[in-house]
Amino acid sequence: MNAVNSSFSGSESKLYHVGLSMLPHVGGTLAKQLINYCGSAEAVFTSPVRHLSRIPGIGEKIIGGIKNSSTILDRAEREIIKCGQEGVQILTYSDEAYPERLRHIFDAPILLYYKGQAKLNQSRVISIVGTRQATAYGKEVVATIVNELSTYQPLIVSGLAYGIDIHAHRAALKAALPTIGVMGNGMDTIYPAMHRQDASQMLLNGGLLTENPLGTKPDARKFPARNRIIAALSDATIVVEAAVKGGALITANLANDYDREVFAVPGNWNQPYSKGCTKLIKEHKAHILTQTTDIVELLNWDVDAPKGEEKQKPVFQVELDDEEQQLVDVLAKQTEAMQLDVLSWHTQFSVSKLAAVLLTLEFKGVIRSLPGKKFQLVRG
Repeated sequence: MNAVNSSFSGSESKLYHVGLSMLPHVGGTLAKQLINYCGSAEAVFTSPVRHLSRIPGIGEKIIGGIKNSSTILDRAEREIIKCGQEGVQILTYSDEAYPERLRHIFDAPILLYYKGQAKLNQSRVISIVGTRQATAYGKEVVATIVNELSTYQPLIVSGLAYGIDIHAHRAALKAALPTIGVMGNGMDTIYPAMHRQDASQMLLNGGLLTENPLGTKPDARKFPARNRIIAALSDATIVVEAAVKGGALITANLANDYDREVFAVPGNWNQPYSKGCTKLIKEHKAHILTQTTDIVELLNWDVDAPKGEEKQKPVFQVELDDEEQQLVDVLAKQTEAMQLDVLSWHTQFSVSKLAAVLLTLEFKGVIRSLPGKKFQLVRG
């Protein structure tokens, strides 16, 4: 083995952490157990067989891999050098920059590969996940949630996938919020490829994160493991649209396992991508999310909210009843037109009731109707 004795200039501790992550049959839980028993990642490779054999869960195959590790450590050295060349940080489990929320789950990875500018230990972090077959309603709800939470400057986490995930990232970029894409492959591959431009923009204010070494392909079996990182990185996971089976429900269930808050957005019960959210709510695995203040209040973000001038509510020279005023207050928070379904979600009015209130407000000259079943406040 020449990895330690070479001219390699990186930290030996990092070298052994990377090597440990590359050992066959050793996942994050066993790796941490080895480190805890041996005292350090380096000590795992230098401990005698009799010591290793006393560690629970460590059998002959794993011991054999540790004792014949020269090739692994050479690979680890090359990995560290290449990451340095490509601007990828390797965060070990003991590094200060390693996400604190993630560190405390039982199956946390012993190291992460990270590229970007955002701090992973921000005070407010939320994950937004959902179906790859996002509807117009789902996309607009995502945009509304991110836009209304932008005052609190949260870090937005998702999985860079099609559908709700990528729209969460794009909404964060539009709102100038940091956003992290957690990947199920190596840092040298953007998957899906059509999100490469989004990923490049994310690196300027957010970042990309994975537990997989360079060269790891986007294999389907990697994505459930990726979901645990999405769930654990955040204070809360928001499921916008989801089928009864799939990655979003896996992420929500993992968030529950990690004692994180979970929110689910209700939708049309006839739609297949509302049924996963309904299932979470019915099984008491998620709070029903009808307005973004639900998130703010449950996570206590309003306790130390940024001080600033309150937006002045528009005043109309017409009399409004309580329902009309409620609808006006929702529209007043937006600079863009809102879709009928999204207004229904915010107000919790049925679509038929909402249509009646909208029609009355339109007659009064308070709102205007736009193509695509969208509505906007008439501002003076």
